Amino acid sequence: MSKNNDINELFSLILSLKTLEDCEILFEDLCTAKELEQMAQRVKAAKLLKEGKTYNQVMQECEISSATLSRVSRCVQYGKGYKTLVK
Repeated sequence: MSKNNDINELFSLILSLKTLEDCEILFEDLCTAKELEQMAQRVKAAKLLKEGKTYNQVMQECEISSATLSRVSRCVQYGKGYKTLVK
């Protein structure tokens, strides 16, 4: 139960951010450069998949593994976040 509270606290903190600079500062403290890069790659991959790009095209453009791309693809197709929030 405390894990859910911790996660909700994190989400509340993210929602409280007002500027891109605030977001950059927080995420640079929370994540390594590699983690940020990987999250950005996943969002980019989701956008490309939604545009109709093939797996090979997305993998080349994003330098993302096939396993990660498969997970992103499932989320784009069946999830709630990528499907509705990524434009």
